[in-house]
Amino acid sequence: MRTFAIGDVQGCYDTLMRLLERLRFDDRADTLWFVGDLVNRGPASAETVRFVKHLGEHAIAVLGNHDLHLLAVRHGGRARKPGDTLDSVLEAPDGDELIDWLRHRPLIHRDDAAGYVMAHAGIPHVWTLSLAERLAEEVQRALRGEEFGDFLREMYGNRPAGWTEGLAGMDRLRVITNYLVRMRLINESGALELEFNGGLDGLPKGYFPWFEPYRARPPAQKIVFGHWAALGGYVDVPSIEALDTGCVWGNALTALDLETAERVVEPSVQ
Repeated sequence: MRTFAIGDVQGCYDTLMRLLERLRFDDRADTLWFVGDLVNRGPASAETVRFVKHLGEHAIAVLGNHDLHLLAVRHGGRARKPGDTLDSVLEAPDGDELIDWLRHRPLIHRDDAAGYVMAHAGIPHVWTLSLAERLAEEVQRALRGEEFGDFLREMYGNRPAGWTEGLAGMDRLRVITNYLVRMRLINESGALELEFNGGLDGLPKGYFPWFEPYRARPPAQKIVFGHWAALGGYVDVPSIEALDTGCVWGNALTALDLETAERVVEPSVQ
């Protein structure tokens, strides 16, 4: 019985199947963690979501920014972007079922026995893990509630830039969402810089990678995340595991064995 965390698939279904074959994945005994962004930019989003959904309790997927974009396009009036490849889900006979399944995915998954916590973009140093879980639940309730379309219509924006306990309403939900699914750079006080999408060179003054503070103060659990393909899947901070290795950009899809910390990297066939 093994558990593997897998980087951003983004519709790269064929590469995912090759990776699972190399892992000798047993869908009756093993479990897969997906760090978010199951969909978009790749050719087979519907097949990917359908497969992960079919795994039932043997798959755990947190929401990524592309997953939320799909929900916003379908239910929040969000315009499609150039390069989107969402039609395979939106036009599928079971498309509404797949989208509803995605809407009920968490933003954080924690497993104390394994010693890992998973969030698409990461967990900011200004939150404890317990606070991060409580705040994620607030967004999850909004997504799963009857007025979820209102949340999806107001979800986007870069303000407020940082967390304060006094935030309320959509400002509160928006900044929680931004930390968990969009974060790359942060400053000492916890304010986000959400326009930067490069690697570790040329960072805006006063901002640093969100995981840098954990170099001096390790997190309560090891953090596994995706979202930041420009890192190439490598972070030199103990207890932080980056898994987005840019499969959709022609690079590779990566799996991490949570027990042995061994990585298996499958070249993209997209």
